[in-house]
Amino acid sequence: MKKKNKLFGTDGIRGPANREPMTAETALKVGMAAGLHFRHGRHRNRVLIGKDTRLSGYLLEPALTAGFISMGMDVILVGPMPTPAIAMLTRSMRCDLGVMLSASHNPFEDNGIKLFGPDGYKLSDKVERAIEGHVANGMGSKLSASSEIGRARRLEDVQGRYTEFVKHTFPKGRTLDGLRVVIDCANGAAYKVAPEVLWELGAEVFPIGVTPDGININRKCGSTAPEAMCDAVIEYRADFGIALDGDADRALIADETGKLIDGDQLMALIARHWAASGQLKGGGLVATVMSNLGLERYLNASGLRLERTRVGDRYVVEHMREHGFNVGGEQSGHIILSDYITTGDGLISALQVLAVIVETGRRASEVCRVFEPLPQLLKNVRYEDGRPLESEIVIQAIAEGEKRLGENGRLLIRESGTEPVIRVMAEGEDEDLVGAVVDEICGVIRSAAA
Repeated sequence: MKKKNKLFGTDGIRGPANREPMTAETALKVGMAAGLHFRHGRHRNRVLIGKDTRLSGYLLEPALTAGFISMGMDVILVGPMPTPAIAMLTRSMRCDLGVMLSASHNPFEDNGIKLFGPDGYKLSDKVERAIEGHVANGMGSKLSASSEIGRARRLEDVQGRYTEFVKHTFPKGRTLDGLRVVIDCANGAAYKVAPEVLWELGAEVFPIGVTPDGININRKCGSTAPEAMCDAVIEYRADFGIALDGDADRALIADETGKLIDGDQLMALIARHWAASGQLKGGGLVATVMSNLGLERYLNASGLRLERTRVGDRYVVEHMREHGFNVGGEQSGHIILSDYITTGDGLISALQVLAVIVETGRRASEVCRVFEPLPQLLKNVRYEDGRPLESEIVIQAIAEGEKRLGENGRLLIRESGTEPVIRVMAEGEDEDLVGAVVDEICGVIRSAAA
């Protein structure tokens, strides 16, 4: 991470576990700072903490707990649960704050801290800056009196609460009877609850990625390695496949042939279906600059519109709330359906797609490919130090790439907000040209970063 003076990135705080900023010491300070910021009123302030299955959760959970307790907040621990479950429970239990320990789709070596306000939404930049300020300025004088420190307790039946919540997003009177569904839980937070939801709705479930050991989260499974799910669809002759990521806030889908369907297609399908039923709000959907140009063209041809934001689900959500949309998300499968939940929920998104399959009686391959995407290529360039995007040769290479792609193409280069890589994406009518432009720019960035 290059933002050395800044704790928060595009999705909370994230980094290698047991290295700054993901140390027990910093987690303790973040717990203290967030507790101080959200401590108010005369009632017992409460914070709910969940986590995924990473080994480092055992390190960070007690440190955060101690920080909150020192500020007089009571802590509710729920153990491994999906990120959207934490957002939902924070709001439904009237907590002052929710915390999810997860690095989402990253490997087990990383971990992260995601914070949710009492309304279940991720914190604003302003609140994050205030918490960073408390960490920087020290909080020793703000500690609670000995008689007012908080307590911690475990919440029972949290899985049942979330299961019922998710099931209620599926159309009433409908079931998944007769459908064979593969669910890949990435050895992550949803390894118990996701198969249970599908089974209770009537599906014949084939779960994979449900044996977490602390270090196998996202390893050759889940939405970052969907080949395992696609292969399982073929092996079990399934009708549908779902691949979640480590904290289950995103999902990719496979049809009955084992072919992958990305988030752009899923958003288009849901938006079209909701528009036909009168449920869609805002006259379209919100996506990031990474979404395929084919999605935009399809929506425009359907009388709907696409509004783009910078990369990061929090920016999608902010735009949705400000402009009255109820469908938004990212190409990666991180889809926000605000009629149901305040953040991305891979399982709820998959159920909306399954609802269309059930209602139409058609196969996933006939339903889920809504538009023809333009050739698009994304590559990552890892770098150690410096700011290679400010190099003159990189700036010139980007300008030349934009010129070559012309008006019918797009070029996007950005630094990741969660890891030290530069992402280079291009799309256009000519697949060979797209590949050449991306490879050339990546090569120049590597030279500048050397």
